[in-house]
Amino acid sequence: MRYLIFTCLCLVLPSGKLSKVAWLTGTWKHSSTDGAIYESWKKESENSLVGMSYTVKEGDTIVFETIHLTEQNDSLLYIPKVKYQNDEQPVIFTATIITNEKMVFHNDQHDFPQIISYTKITTDSMVAEISGRAEGILKSKAYPMVRIE
Repeated sequence: MRYLIFTCLCLVLPSGKLSKVAWLTGTWKHSSTDGAIYESWKKESENSLVGMSYTVKEGDTIVFETIHLTEQNDSLLYIPKVKYQNDEQPVIFTATIITNEKMVFHNDQHDFPQIISYTKITTDSMVAEISGRAEGILKSKAYPMVRIE
C-alpha cells in the first residue's frame, strides 16, 4: 500500500526581507548513509514562499516537518511543527540574524534544538543546522544540501 503525505512550509515575510531569502527557492537534497532529506521551496506571492521538508521511502513521499515563518511585532518568527514531537504543536523560534546569506533563529526554552540556522554557501549549496543543549550536553547537527532543481 502506498501513501503520499504532503503538507507545506510557509514563509511569510514583509516585503524587502523576502529578497534576502529568495536564494532558498528550489529543491534541496541532503544525502547521508540513512538516506536523503529534501526541502522544496517556491514563491507563493510577493510576500511568501511555500515548501516542504520530506524524505522519499520506497517511492512514497513522507513529510516530517512543516514550518511557518512570519513577522510579528517587529520580530521574525520561525514556527515549525515536527511530526511526533512536541505533541505536534508549533514551537516558536525568534530570528537573531537575517542576511542575504544566513538566517539564525533561537528558542532557549525548547528542549532541542534551541538554535536553527540556514547558511548559503554558493548559489547551489547551503547548510541547515540545528544546535543547542540536550540533557546538558552541547550538540549540533549540520545538513549540507545541494540544489537539485
